[in-house]
Amino acid sequence: MEENENTELVEAAGVIETRGSQEALDRIIRGHVLWSMGAGFIPIPLFDIAAVTAIQMDALKKLADEEGVDYSTDGGKQFVTALTGGTFARLGASLLKGIPGVGSVVGGLSMSAMSAASTYAVCQVAISHFRSEGGFISADLDQAKRLYEKALEKGKAFVKKLEEEINPQQAKKVYENLDQLKSLHDEGVLTDAEYEEKKTQLLAKL
Repeated sequence: MEENENTELVEAAGVIETRGSQEALDRIIRGHVLWSMGAGFIPIPLFDIAAVTAIQMDALKKLADEEGVDYSTDGGKQFVTALTGGTFARLGASLLKGIPGVGSVVGGLSMSAMSAASTYAVCQVAISHFRSEGGFISADLDQAKRLYEKALEKGKAFVKKLEEEINPQQAKKVYENLDQLKSLHDEGVLTDAEYEEKKTQLLAKL
């Protein structure tokens, strides 16, 4: 079922060839979807969206490497922002956390699911784009946005299935560990290579 749905997105984008290993691509997507799920529980309105955006950009870099496509931080950020900027439900769920009591709980759950579904959609659209057009400079953003909206609905179903397999709190714990890992990297305690290796190990636990 999942394979057929992904094929529909691929065909819609006019994919002409397959470069990366599908198993590797699926592993990257799943890990970053769960990573986003954990980030969605950050109890600070708007900061969670920034964190999820960073995760989505990391996913794009990994997918681009796997597909043999050049990646640029500026291009990746523009691509992610163009796709997710209209997802007002994410913003609304995030702002709910500012309401004392139940708002933080409901907002956290909603933001977690929406963040994860959005990451799934961004990844699927990126793969379709990489295989049909290549780098971000040549991106047809209007078409990408249409594919994103379609993939977002599929992403919600994908996330729901994951929630049956993994407790969202487990994803939250891994996110917290990844956040600590990033702090060590930013402080210079870990080299780029060490950071990437340990990050990969943590994501493999999801």
